[in-house]
Amino acid sequence: MSTNLTKTEPDSSRAIFEESESNVRGYCRSYPVVFTKAQGATLTTEDGDEYLDFLAGAGSLNYGHNNWALKDELVDYIVRNGLTHGLDMHSAAKRRFMEAMRDHILRPREMNYKMQFTGPTGTNAVEAAFKLARKVAGRTNIVSFTNGFHGVTLGSVAATGNSHFRNAAGVPLGNVTFMPYDGYLGKGVDTTAYLDKALSDGSSGLDKPAAVIVETIQGEGGVNVASNEWLRSLERVCNKHGILLIADDIQVGCGRTGTFFSFEAAGIEPDIITLSKSLSGYGLPLSLVLMKPKLDQWKPGEHNGTFRGNNMAFITAAKAIETFWSNRDFARDIKRKSAILSAQLERMGEEYPGIAEVRGRGLVYGVECEKPEVAAAISAEAFKRGMIIETSGAQDQVVKFLPPLTIETNELERGLEIFEESLQAALAGFPEYATELKAVA
Repeated sequence: MSTNLTKTEPDSSRAIFEESESNVRGYCRSYPVVFTKAQGATLTTEDGDEYLDFLAGAGSLNYGHNNWALKDELVDYIVRNGLTHGLDMHSAAKRRFMEAMRDHILRPREMNYKMQFTGPTGTNAVEAAFKLARKVAGRTNIVSFTNGFHGVTLGSVAATGNSHFRNAAGVPLGNVTFMPYDGYLGKGVDTTAYLDKALSDGSSGLDKPAAVIVETIQGEGGVNVASNEWLRSLERVCNKHGILLIADDIQVGCGRTGTFFSFEAAGIEPDIITLSKSLSGYGLPLSLVLMKPKLDQWKPGEHNGTFRGNNMAFITAAKAIETFWSNRDFARDIKRKSAILSAQLERMGEEYPGIAEVRGRGLVYGVECEKPEVAAAISAEAFKRGMIIETSGAQDQVVKFLPPLTIETNELERGLEIFEESLQAALAGFPEYATELKAVA
């Protein structure tokens, strides 16, 4: 990798962005360079500097940048003048994806779901799931969880906990009740028991919801991991009270936790599942709502959109499933890499001051810092050293690891080395940790 990362680009190279792009831009503020190409786990700038990518499109690039198998398939499809846009009409590309999803993902797991292709964003999938749940149940309330993130359009942001996103809505956000996520009230407290009690008590003030939406791992919320026991208990509560269970697998699905669906280890069967981000396998926009057949009560066109079903994304999504999920080898490889990642991060969590907790599963891990400023400093130091890694959590206090699932072992190990160097450099800037840091050294 190039190590010439200390120089700064001339302002003119970014002038158009600073002059003409909205203030809403975010990631570019943390990584102020101009990228021109990417391959695997590496991003390259127009100056030729290379960066290890531990952000992976916020979980949209599970198979890395420009995966060769997917790219070749897509290029061939384009050269053959394959259909690029077709609303929700039948296409050979859609058929191939649906057959791959059915044959390699759903049937081997004995899952029987109908597929709905929504607009291409994750938040649109969530909006559709909410509308469907409300239609089926005849009720309006949705239960979401503390620190949950489900999107920023009005329906989904109402179910998002972070005030940064909620305050931007500009209107009152209603028809959602928040309940404490697993661990929110401390270890050993079963928050599903509280939900059950509130649903059972007519004086609790909780309007019976149409659905409960949950992330098995809250990525944007700080890599908060729900236990399998908690998820099973949540499913029992939903079944007891006749409430639909929606699994939001947009960020941590498609293999991120080591299995295609993040909830597989818990053995639960959500009524509705939302997928997006890495579903296309190539960074192309594609979203999907899976629903149990009895719930498919839509009338034609009730939830539509011009870009529902991206045919080029169908091609890469099908190829990704056929390439990586037709046998168990890929899942075993994720498990192997996860062991490397977790072991090193847990060691650092024990050795270094300023780290409150290390948590995660598969290839999504979070290192929670005692001070949000430390997390920000680690991310900045990592960028100086040639690695892109973001922060998450209510105060951006968690450094979040989201490397491509296809990352080479030596790249993963190099990323961990850069992280440890960045951690040391960041802690050295805080007097309260300096003494302890010297003791570690």
